[in-house]
Amino acid sequence: MSGATPVLFFHSVFPLATIIGWERIVHQFDLSKFFQVISVLGSALTAYKLYQARIHRRYRIFFAYLLFRIPYISCAIFLDVAGTTYLWLFTKSEPIVMLFYVLIVLELYRLVLERYKGLYTLGRWAMGVAMAIALSVSILGLGGVASAQVHKFSWWVIFEAKAEARLDLALVLFILLILLFLSRYPIRLNRNVVVHTIVYSVFFFADSLGLVLWLFKTEVPVGLDKALMGIASACAVAWWIGLTKKGEEVQVRLPSLGPGAEQRVMQQLEALNATLLKASQK
Repeated sequence: MSGATPVLFFHSVFPLATIIGWERIVHQFDLSKFFQVISVLGSALTAYKLYQARIHRRYRIFFAYLLFRIPYISCAIFLDVAGTTYLWLFTKSEPIVMLFYVLIVLELYRLVLERYKGLYTLGRWAMGVAMAIALSVSILGLGGVASAQVHKFSWWVIFEAKAEARLDLALVLFILLILLFLSRYPIRLNRNVVVHTIVYSVFFFADSLGLVLWLFKTEVPVGLDKALMGIASACAVAWWIGLTKKGEEVQVRLPSLGPGAEQRVMQQLEALNATLLKASQK
């Protein structure tokens, strides 16, 4: 929908809109700021709700990230994003954001696989190897960086962008593995874990898509950034609504299989977990 459509609509329905300058208000409306405000409010309300329900310790990494996210996004609201102060804060905080992303995915593995220590250990080691490879490739990739880019930004900023893009890609793959596991094995999980896993998956895909496309030298469509910001802000609200104290007690089993098939699949899972657990203890 074009930007002129709402203006013409209000001019035709409410002639006073022309007098009060509705067109100026519409064009001055900053959609990015609006999504940032929603993200801050959603993060704050979710953190407060988790603390009030006394379940914040079960999701301690996620809870800490929500607390960090409030001032992190607020800086983009109140500071000039093209200024040196915001650039300095951004470059200093991005490593913290990347660390949070890695730890949150590990926490998701722990929550989903808390009854299957063998599978969790395998996932943790695989994540460690993937993160190390991503950082190593990013460091080696600095050798081919053009001097003009280094002069415009810095080696550290370029390394951050390359490292975050590769870490995001690796984490996307690990999140997909979690979702594949949930769709394949009918394990019992409380509703909060299911909601958190699904919402975080959507949030992370939206948050990382731009960088992943940049990594593959794919041109990002116009307006995609704001659309992704809208999805991220909607996820903050979804966490606030979906994560409840009662959700820790309600058990959910996905997917729904027949009794015979479910028993067979769960036996396979138990056998695989036992094998991995023995191998990790050697």
